[in-house]
Amino acid sequence: MRVIFAGTPAVAVPALAAVAASGHDLVAVVTRPDAPAGRGRGLSRSPVGEWADAQGVEVLTPARPRDPEFLDRLRELAPDCVPVVAYGALVPPAALEIPRHGWINLHFSLLPAWRGAAPVQHAVLHGDELTGASVFQLEQGLDTGPVYGTLTDEIRATDTSGDLLERLAESGAGLLVAVLDAIAAGTARAEPQPADGVSLAPKLTVDDARVRWSDPAFAVDRRLRACTPAPGGWTTFRGERVKLGPVVPVPDGPELKPGELLVEKSRVLAGTATVPVRLGEVRAAGKRAMGATDWARGVRVGTGEDFA
Repeated sequence: MRVIFAGTPAVAVPALAAVAASGHDLVAVVTRPDAPAGRGRGLSRSPVGEWADAQGVEVLTPARPRDPEFLDRLRELAPDCVPVVAYGALVPPAALEIPRHGWINLHFSLLPAWRGAAPVQHAVLHGDELTGASVFQLEQGLDTGPVYGTLTDEIRATDTSGDLLERLAESGAGLLVAVLDAIAAGTARAEPQPADGVSLAPKLTVDDARVRWSDPAFAVDRRLRACTPAPGGWTTFRGERVKLGPVVPVPDGPELKPGELLVEKSRVLAGTATVPVRLGEVRAAGKRAMGATDWARGVRVGTGEDFA
């Protein structure tokens, strides 16, 4: 089939590479426009755009997918199908109708669970034990289209959102190609999503990433893993914001008040509503990330000091 791939961030690149190697005819990619990045704020190509440039594939960067110029070019390219991974813009009906097999979306959850922009983060945050990926027919609703296929993956006890998303990006690439192959062969069957089990996964904000020390240790652990690498878990110390990496609950640790810090020879503990957690990396404002014991020695944490 003639395909155009739509995607933007690095997590979409494994699927793009798999589609390109699958035997289908990749005629172009669609990605978000170049955006300011880095300290100099110069314009930077998206990871999907960079990959396509390196391979000599045409790159389309419409400001809005409803732009007439983009729709005209899409019609000229005449794709049979448009596979999508994390494109980042709403696709209007006029664009959805152009490919004869429509647009098919690789989404990193077991739909209808965790519809929205941050399915992996919400799965980790809410303590799910199992997640996966789904390929579904894109339509106007938020991740509501019928599903062609799924795969599952266990959420491990130490998984961050970044860890889990990296695994799903690789395994999901194979699922996406399998669905494209089935569509080309005429054997694909999309099943409507069940009405039960719907949950929403909006993008996590900086406020969502603030640690609630009055939560139980397992919830503090989940929040920090869900927010790693983005938007980054944080708290305050002496009135200034401090970023935190993942922590480890310590079931046999000493009793500490929520947020209370205890510096020991080889570890730094922080209290929660239940057992304490052992801190991992700490990054003070304007500083590099460092191990918790190095940070505690550097700032000279005093007895009774705490995170807030």
